[in-house]
Amino acid sequence: MFRSIGAIFKSRYGKDRAYYKILKAIFGIVPNNIELYKLALIHRSASLFLEDGTPINNERLEFLGDAVIETIVSDFLFIEYPEEKEGVLSQLRSRIVSRSSLNRLAIEIGLDRHIIAQGNVSVLQKHIYGDALEALFGAIYLDKGYNFANRLFINGLLRKYVAWEDMAEQENDFKSRLIEWGQKNRRQVNFETKPSSAYTSKLPQFATTIYVDGKPVGSGEGGSKKESEQAAAHEVFQIFCVSEGGDSQSECVAESKIDMQ
Repeated sequence: MFRSIGAIFKSRYGKDRAYYKILKAIFGIVPNNIELYKLALIHRSASLFLEDGTPINNERLEFLGDAVIETIVSDFLFIEYPEEKEGVLSQLRSRIVSRSSLNRLAIEIGLDRHIIAQGNVSVLQKHIYGDALEALFGAIYLDKGYNFANRLFINGLLRKYVAWEDMAEQENDFKSRLIEWGQKNRRQVNFETKPSSAYTSKLPQFATTIYVDGKPVGSGEGGSKKESEQAAAHEVFQIFCVSEGGDSQSECVAESKIDMQ
């Protein structure tokens, strides 16, 4: 099959040398099976067709690469944040692997200049570049294995181009995000923090209740006032908030639920 694809490629897009140069320039790699990488660059709008009419494009590799990148990022976050809760890790992973985040990453490394597509790309598909990046990592996984793909994505892309530490800090600062939501939506958000019933001088414990427009909407406890307020704000987000896409921070949207408290 790949031999047939290679023949079509050479007749349509020229020799392999250009693709080796692209991969060396962007990722610093020399492929074993160049046909996989060439396939990863074909958007469905420019599909090639085998003699039996089978369309050839990067959609299957994109499907595989999506799972590969998500697994790589999951591994990375699990190791990087050994004490973080599952919910925060999931939100952070979603932001890193979102379509728009991968799209920006693909453009930043120059991948957008090498995708094969027909027509107006901006009209064809908003995230065509991120999709191609996923397809390329599907190809890298098949060609060189998971460990190689893992090292390449973490060291070659994530650490260099993605502000994941800033994302993690933002993801954990529930108090600031809740206050920002209140300002944006003209809602009064107040934090009431007191020593909890379990408080002792040797083991201080604080309890925080959050009020929106004077109504209690959530509570939390912690070993410091800051921890208590963050725990309470986190609870409010878990109850009343959803993640918007992956680019924007999580925003509270359940207005009616808050009003009902």
